[in-house]
Amino acid sequence: MSFVKSKGFKYFKNLVIGVGAAVVMLGALGKINSYPWGGMAITAGLIVEAVLFFFLGVIGPEKDYYWEKLYPGLDSYNSNIAPITAGEGASRNLDADRVETNLGGMLTELQSMSKSLGSLKALQEVDFSETGEQIKGMHNFYTKLNDAMSSLNETVEDTKLYKEQMTSLNKNLSSLNGVYGNVLSAFQKGVS
Repeated sequence: MSFVKSKGFKYFKNLVIGVGAAVVMLGALGKINSYPWGGMAITAGLIVEAVLFFFLGVIGPEKDYYWEKLYPGLDSYNSNIAPITAGEGASRNLDADRVETNLGGMLTELQSMSKSLGSLKALQEVDFSETGEQIKGMHNFYTKLNDAMSSLNETVEDTKLYKEQMTSLNKNLSSLNGVYGNVLSAFQKGVS
């Protein structure tokens, strides 16, 4: 099993997976474009990938984190994990190497936080005076836009009223035409 965890094997495994995937993609391209070699290439690539996926399923995943180095016994199911400050004896003496390792990590974190606070201080020193003017300009724009929308709403109401009046005028003209027709008929009968 140590050969499976070697760097050479990991490189070879990634190389074969990449080449197999490339052959599958080229085969798919050839098949889509109806090239004569497309069917053979996609078949070869899929067989290589199937064998690789079977093999990857058999060898199992690799560990990503090695927490058992910091907490000895963590990888054992029945272990009794003691805190770092607990010593072998009852006196609870601190293990200097472990404490130094932990303090080194904490120091790195504190340095990172210090850089972040420096960035925040730089942000504090930024001049935002022009931003206020831009916000006022945006406010004026939105105020004028709202006024225009109100005027547009009033125009819509006026248009509805105009339409109603035109409908009424059309009815009155129709009635007037009827009366005029009756007067004209009566006049023609009286002349004849």
